[in-house]
Amino acid sequence: MARGSFGKSVVWVLMAMLVLGLGGFGITGFSSGARAIGSVGTEDITLDEYARTLQQELRALEAQTGQPLDFATAQQFGLDRVVLQRLIATAALDNEADNIGLSIGDASLLKQIRDIPNFRGPSGAFDRDSYKFALDQIGMSEAEFENDLREETARTLLQGAIVSGIAMPDNYVDTLVAYAAERRDISFVRLDHTDLAEPLSAPGDDDLKTYHQDNITRFTAPEMKRITYALLSPEMVLDTVEIDEEALRAAYDERSAEFNTPERRLTERLVFPDDAAATAARSAIDAGETTFEDAVAARGLELGDVDLGDVARADLGSAADAVFSAETGQVVGPFQTDLGPALFRVNGVLAEQITTFEQAEPQLRDELAADRAARYIQSRASGIDQLFAGGATLEQVADETEMEIGSVDWHPDTGEGVAGYPAFRTAAAALTADDYPEIVELDDGGIVALRLEKTIEPRIMALDEVREKVTAGWESDETQRRLTAQAETIMANVGEGATFESQAEAAGLELVTARDQLRNQQALGTPMAMMAQVFDMQSGDMAISQGLGAVVLVRLDAINGPDDSDARVAALRQSLEEEATTGLAQDLYDAFASSIRESAGISLDQAAINAVHANFR
Repeated sequence: MARGSFGKSVVWVLMAMLVLGLGGFGITGFSSGARAIGSVGTEDITLDEYARTLQQELRALEAQTGQPLDFATAQQFGLDRVVLQRLIATAALDNEADNIGLSIGDASLLKQIRDIPNFRGPSGAFDRDSYKFALDQIGMSEAEFENDLREETARTLLQGAIVSGIAMPDNYVDTLVAYAAERRDISFVRLDHTDLAEPLSAPGDDDLKTYHQDNITRFTAPEMKRITYALLSPEMVLDTVEIDEEALRAAYDERSAEFNTPERRLTERLVFPDDAAATAARSAIDAGETTFEDAVAARGLELGDVDLGDVARADLGSAADAVFSAETGQVVGPFQTDLGPALFRVNGVLAEQITTFEQAEPQLRDELAADRAARYIQSRASGIDQLFAGGATLEQVADETEMEIGSVDWHPDTGEGVAGYPAFRTAAAALTADDYPEIVELDDGGIVALRLEKTIEPRIMALDEVREKVTAGWESDETQRRLTAQAETIMANVGEGATFESQAEAAGLELVTARDQLRNQQALGTPMAMMAQVFDMQSGDMAISQGLGAVVLVRLDAINGPDDSDARVAALRQSLEEEATTGLAQDLYDAFASSIRESAGISLDQAAINAVHANFR
């Protein structure tokens, strides 16, 4: 709950109520008075209040969804419970305000009423007839409305008192900013397979057998489903689809803007307050006394603020001829625009693109054929599905239709062929031996039906089946192991008095330095996890990080606090402070609201609530 939220005018809240009420919601059957659905302390929640709020929220939900909504559906969304809890919270605040004697005077009440636009007559002044008419439309008497207005204002004052003056301690925000914006200076060397002290020799059979056994899960085929399927895709019937030239030309004409684009210019526009200023700037640019960039800066703008992107003649008005006649880099103008006199600079020329019908014909033919093939398949889908429903097998349907039989050993990582369709993968995942084939629609307009033949249990693949993968894995791991050992040697030598710089030079490694690195930054060529390691280190510490097929040895050179001169840090600090203060205010308010509800006591009349609900059905 933002601190400013309690300061919003009560008048506008009530005005919104009136606007909703003037829509003629038509709740009837309840009279004002003693009848209530419940109470908090001595504060009643009336039948009219509950019904009116339900109606308002129901209409608001309809406006949000863009379609009529019956009350039963709204109840499924929990609308009635949300409204009831809101009214309970409001009643609790009203009860507390009454207990402590918090209210507003008649003069303040009168001013608020006179400020509500819906209560004004043709002259623009407060009009009692307009006041009475507006209240009649929402089923409220003047006394009820004025009492509600007093209570709403008192609640606002009470809410504001709860959260006003709340501020998080500076050290809390400082800690958050330090975590997010602290910087590190680092130096590192990167070792990959080209930096091995000795070339890697080919692994022996014993090496591969050991690696295979040590990494057995990597060489175990997953559980798979052997699936037979019947497929009919647009590609399979393309040869039977005929596209006449008339249809092709109609498609070309319909998409002419796509195939034929006029010349466009990459343009910047700098607007001035008057013709004199624009003319003076143009003269200074022509005389070489200033540049277009300087003129932009003099107006307090950046180049991004004046960039129009690529524009056509129709976008430029009176400046069109000059802009489209200018050379790249040339400044023209001033010309009058909707924003005032402006100079234009041309940054590039995008030549017109003309694609003739003959050039576009192959693309159009393929697209139209694919579309017609998909529509043909859709026209056949219902009949094919009826064959399956009648007990026909995949093979029988394939014999009677254009569908073709295929099979695949499928698991979730399978993505080739028919298994590349998302709809096929979804159907395959859910497929059981008890399912009979039925049509599944594919995203290209094709259809497929599936049958589970059997489930293939996970299987350890023999070394000879995966020898290449095992060899590649051994070489990768062995390279990583040796590079790590080399990095450990360098780190040990540095620990015994050698410098990092001399050790890197002796090993023929490039020592890279990076300054002011943030926690979420990644130095080029380093593993993602390296900066997390760096931010856990002390100045002068060294660490080894592995990833991206390399080993990185990094040293933390310096720990730098947030750069308070950086506008981004200032913005971060303000954002964190506001968020923390808002969260604390909300927590305090929630705790206060809960406390006063419990101390006041809540009673509800379910029969009265049900009576209100019945009026909506």
